[in-house]
Amino acid sequence: MPIPLILASKSKPRRDVLYSAGICPTIRVSHVDEPAALEAAAREEGVTVDDLSIKQRVMILAVAKAEAVHRAYRDVANTAAAATGDRVIAYPLKAKEIKDSEREAVVEDLRKAAAGQPIDYSKAEVATTRDFSGIDMPTITEPIATAIAGQPGLTEATVGPLILGCDSMFLLDGECYGKPHSEAVARERLKRMSGATGELWTGHCLIDFATGRTVRGASHAKVHFGEFTDADVERYIATGEPLEVAGSFTLEGFGGAFIDSIEGDPHGIIGLSLPLARHLAGELGITWTDLWNVGRGELEPESKASGNQHAGILPPVENVHQPGDGWVDCACGRKHWGTNGASGILLARRDPVSGKVTHVVMQHRAAWSAEGGTWGIPGGATADGESPIEGALRESYEEANITPEDIEVVGSYREDHGPWAYTTVFAFEKPGHTVEPKANDDESMEICWVPIDDVPNRKLLTAMKTDWPRFAARLDELACAGHR
Repeated sequence: MPIPLILASKSKPRRDVLYSAGICPTIRVSHVDEPAALEAAAREEGVTVDDLSIKQRVMILAVAKAEAVHRAYRDVANTAAAATGDRVIAYPLKAKEIKDSEREAVVEDLRKAAAGQPIDYSKAEVATTRDFSGIDMPTITEPIATAIAGQPGLTEATVGPLILGCDSMFLLDGECYGKPHSEAVARERLKRMSGATGELWTGHCLIDFATGRTVRGASHAKVHFGEFTDADVERYIATGEPLEVAGSFTLEGFGGAFIDSIEGDPHGIIGLSLPLARHLAGELGITWTDLWNVGRGELEPESKASGNQHAGILPPVENVHQPGDGWVDCACGRKHWGTNGASGILLARRDPVSGKVTHVVMQHRAAWSAEGGTWGIPGGATADGESPIEGALRESYEEANITPEDIEVVGSYREDHGPWAYTTVFAFEKPGHTVEPKANDDESMEICWVPIDDVPNRKLLTAMKTDWPRFAARLDELACAGHR
């Protein structure tokens, strides 16, 4: 099993460098306040930010990004490890009678797929969860702690996942340049770069989650630019490429034609030095090839709604493939999202006096997703190297801003189809803590606290509509047990 790599950056060029080198990383944005991090480090050294060398700056920011993501994953692991209550596992496909009322529609979708015809997964029956209402499903119940101890995940890992933080800056005529962010700044910089030579520095910080060990280093290279005209600059700016990259140029994009030569590591110019990352992994005792999880020449897989078999609304371009993403042909006759299964958080709020459940967090699903426009709970595919509970905690923060340190897991329900399963994780806000849900990405049209009595009135995801009566009853039981 490959060791998972978490990239503390949403940079597509960095992700692409890793993917072409055989590694599909999990993306977790650090949200580090970069100016504040530099100012804090300068104060600690008793100097100003201007006194910091470019190498110091990229190292400070790389470490800050890796440490921020490490803390976020530590919060996930701690909340999962502290889970209480029971895990109920249901096996609907082992029931004596399975409803087949929708089989005809599913067969038609599968026929289209076999014929190479497009399928709109946001509406297709084949991507809709089976309705098992009225089915007497065999179940087993076990302590949730038993499940955590018996599953691979962050809490049980002896090595990895590795968390990689990176930051890049460009040095020209003794001045450090980060991302320009505006056309005016990019224009002024690009004109200075014509026919000049600068240095691109990239800091790297690698943390082994299992041990907490941290290593760091920096890559740099001299970049010799050709001469370019004012018209070249304007047309380059019009592409949008130079606005959000360190130094206002790229090697792998439109700007590459204007780089005459490079002295040093070219990957570092893109923002991620593969040789340096390999050496840092070696310092942690990890062989670089143990991170490979992509085959040679393998194209990046489809996202939830893109690809040859999707004719509906395309997801945002920022919606990238992550380890564990992918459609599974299930034994129930449907397609499900998540090669390792999927999970989500059903977070409830209790009345501080009576202890009764008053609200739950609900997600209004993006139109491009399967059963788009319906209401469910935030969650998604379980990534490589994490348990279903850990995956639910990570996904619910990424999608809905449900902060793991502010909630307590009190039980779970796993619908097991054999090759695929979905785990619903029951949780409450911790006493004295408040969760402020919001849509952190484009997976949702809306995220909000919904009054418990209003949930059945929403247009629910098929699975949620089926499971809601038993989920509501279980939340009541859990709330009563916790209020005694």
